[in-house]
Amino acid sequence: MITSKQTEKIQKFIKPYRITDGKNFKLKAIDPDDMGEFGKNDKDRLKEALEEGIAQMRELQEKLYADNKWGVLLIFQAMDAAGKDGAIKHVFSGVNPQGCQVMSFKSPSSEELDHDFLWRCVKNLPERGRIGVFNRSYYEEVLVVRVHPEYLGSQRLPMTENNIWKKRFQDITQFEKYLHHNGILVRKFFLHVSKKEQKKRFLERLDNPDKNWKFSQADVKERQHWDEYMDAYEDMIRNTASEIAPWYIVPADNKWYTRTIVGAAVIDALLSLNLEFPKVDASHFIDLKIAREALMNE
Repeated sequence: MITSKQTEKIQKFIKPYRITDGKNFKLKAIDPDDMGEFGKNDKDRLKEALEEGIAQMRELQEKLYADNKWGVLLIFQAMDAAGKDGAIKHVFSGVNPQGCQVMSFKSPSSEELDHDFLWRCVKNLPERGRIGVFNRSYYEEVLVVRVHPEYLGSQRLPMTENNIWKKRFQDITQFEKYLHHNGILVRKFFLHVSKKEQKKRFLERLDNPDKNWKFSQADVKERQHWDEYMDAYEDMIRNTASEIAPWYIVPADNKWYTRTIVGAAVIDALLSLNLEFPKVDASHFIDLKIAREALMNE
């Protein structure tokens, strides 16, 4: 059972990174190297905090499944090497696999390009009682497609207006309202890594044979558009942060701090649903009593 004191501590921990109104948001206001009250040598403390959080999440996930009223959608966006895969792997390491699904979205297929830009994500939304994790999402349509507008050609839109990004922000915002109204809670995470740290991680992938498989020449190509991506991320957050679907701008230069923040934010999201195990009515108690007597008399 999570106490009110623990809940307050969690909310205080994640508050600096939670954006619900992006009107005046500036990406530079959050330092990718920030570690709050923790220091560079606090890896063990962070691991311990994350393990505690995973245990709490396991309990809440069981209630989410039993309650069967809400689904939870967690969206992860980031530059390459920011640590999305690692965060997802560690934060959800203790939850029941039957109650959690992870979907990764890469370049759209020809079938996906024949549909609207939300389609491939919509068909993979979590059911009630389950947690759905999107590793990238429909937000790629206002990020990579914005940085590379030539990709719009393959979408064969009937018209490409000057304000297409504004319209897509509006579509996304309305879509997330629709999800909330229909029992899907949305939380969004931008893992904010610095250009310096990304370079360091790229070099580690190149120098370590066990990590060579992670490296792609496309990673270096996209790095050349760093400033454009930062502008696109900032505009995206400004236009799509809301109370019902907030963004968490998570400092990502220190992986264990990143994972701890993500875990705390997921716990806070689940707590906000006031989940309960279903109450058994009087008639069911009678059935339980009969079943027990039958088993005892075998």
